[in-house]
Amino acid sequence: MSWSQKTFSLSPRTRGSYLITDEVVQAVPEIANYKVGLLNLFIQHTSAALTLNENWDPDVRDDMTDALDRVAPESAPYRHDDEGPDDMPAHVKSSLIGASLTIPIKDGRLATGTWQGIWLCEFRRYRHQRKIVATIQGERK
Repeated sequence: MSWSQKTFSLSPRTRGSYLITDEVVQAVPEIANYKVGLLNLFIQHTSAALTLNENWDPDVRDDMTDALDRVAPESAPYRHDDEGPDDMPAHVKSSLIGASLTIPIKDGRLATGTWQGIWLCEFRRYRHQRKIVATIQGERK
């Protein structure tokens, strides 16, 4: 059993849901060295999240952003607003979606379904650079 771990940064983005599968694969080329394993991705932030969802139709990402805005609107009366009106709604959305994601590795590739992709859900209005810790555990080729 072998382990690999690294931290990488994503390009800064404004609020929205973004397909980042290609960015992750480029940032973690070590995936190709594993016959079988697990890739865990952990975002080191409390106002963004990672999830696995539709990888083809960008309308799904826009609809998800809209749905989450309805669940945790900026207009709600929050106590915590230290960084502006989008701060607390971002924390709520991050907790709902989650900070980590685990994907199987098979024969040096991510074993996602046909229509699955890795998403960054950015919940802040202004651009933020996000860091992800990628950890692989598995059997090397």
